[in-house]
Amino acid sequence: MNVHFRMWMIACAVLLAALAVHAQPAPTPSAGVLLLDIKGGIGPATRDYLRSGLKRASDDGARAVVLRIDTPGGLDAATRDINQAILASPVPVIAWVAPEGARAASAGTYILYACHLAAMAPATSLGAATPVSMGGGGPAGAPEKEPDEAADPRNQPPGAPTATPSPRREPRDAMSRKVINDAAGYLRSLAELRGRNGEFAEAAVRDAATLTASQALSQGVIEIVAGNVDELLRQAHGRRVRLAQREVMLDLAGQPVTVVTPDWRARLLAVLTEPTVAYVLLLIGLYGLVFEGYSPGAILPGMVGAICLLLAAYGLQVLPVNYAGVALIVLGVALIAIEFAVPSLGAAGVGGVVALVAGSLILFDTQVPGFGVPGGLIAGIAIASALGFMGMVWLAARARRRPVVSGREEMIGHLAVAMRDFDGRGQVRIRGEQWQARSAVPVRGGQAVRVLALDGLVLQVAPENDTPASD
Repeated sequence: MNVHFRMWMIACAVLLAALAVHAQPAPTPSAGVLLLDIKGGIGPATRDYLRSGLKRASDDGARAVVLRIDTPGGLDAATRDINQAILASPVPVIAWVAPEGARAASAGTYILYACHLAAMAPATSLGAATPVSMGGGGPAGAPEKEPDEAADPRNQPPGAPTATPSPRREPRDAMSRKVINDAAGYLRSLAELRGRNGEFAEAAVRDAATLTASQALSQGVIEIVAGNVDELLRQAHGRRVRLAQREVMLDLAGQPVTVVTPDWRARLLAVLTEPTVAYVLLLIGLYGLVFEGYSPGAILPGMVGAICLLLAAYGLQVLPVNYAGVALIVLGVALIAIEFAVPSLGAAGVGGVVALVAGSLILFDTQVPGFGVPGGLIAGIAIASALGFMGMVWLAARARRRPVVSGREEMIGHLAVAMRDFDGRGQVRIRGEQWQARSAVPVRGGQAVRVLALDGLVLQVAPENDTPASD
């Protein structure tokens, strides 16, 4: 039987492999041009989207890939991964900053320099590629002195030669110099590979210089200025570009253009790696587990909390996260939970809100464009948490002022009935129960007595009046 089971498993594996091979679409020769959009902050989702797009272009035998860029920048690791994919691509890649009004700032400039052909639409810009310091504090290596406004290419007429900038001050700390020099060398190496303006590449990193489309064309940073895709392909047709192993001539005239949209996995990754979403998922996960702890067996809070916490962990592990911020957020939620469980008149709650706000502020590198948590969201969560624990403090204080309504202490002030005559110590009935009682004056059987205090299991009583009463 064991042999038959193994043969059945092998047959299933062969069948599944055959189906997988059969399900793979055959490469479509001369599939035209693929158009991929880079919009917003560049992160892990953008990297996966571009990698899959370049792979599809290679598998389909596309003539070229056009990257339509409109980005304020992004993460360094994701940008370098994208550039490596572009440099290794067997299909020519054309960077096109578009539509009008778009920009290829910071990380977008690095991607443009890596592409085989660079183009911009009118009224667009590129540059400002100075790396920012992780953990805030402004750009790494930002000069202490403002750059000369006359040397800024934005203040010069189109086509004018770049003015010589004033001598720049080098960053004083070694880490900033290291980051700046690494970024400048990387961008200049891309410029040398593609035969583009290396001087502007260095200025974009060290001085955050920028150029308009016409200035970039005149200074040899880009090769084409085109307002639409058809014009771009028409101007790119017949140009020769060098790929990893060979040089090819672009044959793009009249080629169909296919817009490649992100698949469901890329869209899901884009949502999960949105810093605001990851931050909210983290808080929902923590509070969900807290509520499950308060009401064991509810299942729903714990289930939702665990799922959200795992999704947040997935998003956070690909983002520039300061784990001290994560620890502060966890501590803040824990202190707020302690305030709910054991009211401390606000001490734990205040500490929890402070830790929550501090952790939220330092959780992400807010200097990277598009990768910060909005201050309004942090303020809203802090106010909601503060109102929550303030409500608990108010309820606890009000409960302290209320008389006891349950337990043995609740009997103080109530009437009891003496079961028989006694002088000093005897028995009384109260709430249907028999209790030992002690009185400083003689008590007659059936007489009403009022409970003055509770001494262990003995009630301190005093006669209420001389009128007999019943329990």
